[in-house]
Amino acid sequence: MDFSSAPVTFSLIAINVIISLIGFSNAAFVDKAVMWPYRIKREKEYYRFITSGFIHADLVHLFFNMFSFYFFGRAIESYFSEFGLGGNISYLLLYFLGVIIADIPSYLKNQDNYNYRALGASGAVSAVIFACILFNPWGIILIYFIPMPFIIFAFLYLGYCIYMSKRNIGHVNHDAHLWGSLFGLIFTVVLIASLAPQMFPAIMEELSHPHFGR
Repeated sequence: MDFSSAPVTFSLIAINVIISLIGFSNAAFVDKAVMWPYRIKREKEYYRFITSGFIHADLVHLFFNMFSFYFFGRAIESYFSEFGLGGNISYLLLYFLGVIIADIPSYLKNQDNYNYRALGASGAVSAVIFACILFNPWGIILIYFIPMPFIIFAFLYLGYCIYMSKRNIGHVNHDAHLWGSLFGLIFTVVLIASLAPQMFPAIMEELSHPHFGR
């Protein structure tokens, strides 16, 4: 594991792990950092849009977010530098704006709900995953040991998020997954259009010629 190969990704993972571990044994710390729309609206605690993205509910929640981020984050960090897309500045914008924008719909829906809380890096991780799909749509991800191309996973994932969000099932913030994913795609398309529009023919060529397993 070479830190120098993806310093931003490893640094973000380290920050998430450290802050989450502190939160596991400090309820007061979590209470001050968690996404709490009711408090944000009344106390103007807008910092929660950022801090909530660095704490997690438990080790399983932390592991799955960071495990996903480890694989896709390193790829995006490389792509943004290799293809002249703003490098680490663009990468950090993708991550932090993903955290913020993914939580806005939940904030708007729950700003008068005292009991609503949300936490986790899911919005940012979803943004990074879906940004990566543009560069390697036919790469393979294992879902319960079943190999699945990124692009098929993307559509299934979005459909699942929309379905679960409408039914409001469970304690997972499915809105954050959904809006983080959409933001990641839109941000990256705009970034390419602004800095490297010559990439679009290659992207379309890649999309139209499946080659599973790469």
